[in-house]
Amino acid sequence: MRRIRPSRRVYTAIRLGAAISTMCLSGGAFAETVVLDHFTLIDGTGRAPVADQALVMTDGRITWVGPSGRRPAAAKSATSEDLRGKYLMPGIIDSHVHLGLVNGVDQNFTKYYDRANIEAQLRLYAAYGVTSVYTLGTDGDTIHDVIADQRRIGRVEMARAYTAGRGVVFKGSYGGVPGLDQSVATPAEATAMVERETAKGDDFVKLWMDDEFGTIAERMPYPVSTAVIAAAHKADKKAAAHIFYYDNAAELTREGVDVFMHQVRDRVADAPLIAAMKARGTWQLASTLSREASFTYTLLPFVDDPFFSRGVAPSTVATLKSDERQQRLAASPTFPKYPKVLTNAMASFAAEAKAGVKYGMGTDSGPTARFPGYFAHWEMELMVKAGVTPLQAITAATGTNASFLGSNEAGTVQKGKWADLLVLDRDPVADIRNTRAISSVYIAGRKVPTIWQTCVGRAADACGAAKP
Repeated sequence: MRRIRPSRRVYTAIRLGAAISTMCLSGGAFAETVVLDHFTLIDGTGRAPVADQALVMTDGRITWVGPSGRRPAAAKSATSEDLRGKYLMPGIIDSHVHLGLVNGVDQNFTKYYDRANIEAQLRLYAAYGVTSVYTLGTDGDTIHDVIADQRRIGRVEMARAYTAGRGVVFKGSYGGVPGLDQSVATPAEATAMVERETAKGDDFVKLWMDDEFGTIAERMPYPVSTAVIAAAHKADKKAAAHIFYYDNAAELTREGVDVFMHQVRDRVADAPLIAAMKARGTWQLASTLSREASFTYTLLPFVDDPFFSRGVAPSTVATLKSDERQQRLAASPTFPKYPKVLTNAMASFAAEAKAGVKYGMGTDSGPTARFPGYFAHWEMELMVKAGVTPLQAITAATGTNASFLGSNEAGTVQKGKWADLLVLDRDPVADIRNTRAISSVYIAGRKVPTIWQTCVGRAADACGAAKP
């Protein structure tokens, strides 16, 4: 491609200083600058909302944020938008997802896991205002190509992905997905697997310790989990654990696991466990309350909600509503167990949050009938029902989740961060369900289609008028 050189007039303007203010603001004569003005700011740090704020973003990065009355003059070439009456917050980060596993509600790694499906789901996350996701241990090597390209490009137009690659599953036990080789039988095999996978570029390491309500003979033995955690730390990576049982959570905390990606669910987390988590710095990054809640229904309560149905094909809604599916779910021996599981998970989260355990927001969305993007909004709603404030839930889903991985350069509305932003028509601090009132989504300073501009599986105008 022929490089187009700047005109003599541009060089003259620069020499004469006519463009000095533009260059100071944007960092270059050809920078793309966007100004958002007169919004109420929720910055992701936990600070209370601040009215009448402005933001300047240049080439996808935030270059200035502060009171509208103090905003520096923008370049004549800058795009400006008045957001009077709207609320601006960082894009949501979901700390626990799985990518590329399903088509509709049919789950099959071998059949569906490819780059096209991964990227389609990342675009759907973005439409819901989820601008980063942490994918938890069910990825093939394709994810590394996707992530490498995202980080090379920087200014992506889909949710940013961070991965645990292939998580570690004890052979014959719970975890992982069929079709992906990720099981180990010994501590030595666990160490070798972590070394092999982190060399591919994994952002952190995942292990599973569960037995599916006692239906599987053995959970991951502690010598294996100890080896996984040690190998992760040797590679300078954090170790994340799927847990269900209190006793496993207590032992993994002692072993030095960095973060839990589910709640204790066989009972409620108590003072000794919480004290140990605080002493060891163990995070509760994901409580997956929406996962547990979804298992208490034979028919999900939101199937006719346009905020949900715009993001799935009509055939998916029909499958969810089918008598056959509802009867099959009701007949499952585990179905009656989930109301108590949900109660325990919510109480465990509430106890940890009240006691000062560091917590984020994560859904375990991506497997069958756990829907990308929608579940993040439901998760925050359930967090608030469990006892935190809307502002605390938003902070968990933005600044706290971003801080888990230092490589995530978003999560707060601050100078130097990627301009991954969510603009809302209504105040989410007054009502957490207002995160659904999406006006616009920015990733790296550029608008991407929102869920209210999306109509999956049918003509673009078939979903009717937007109702944010």
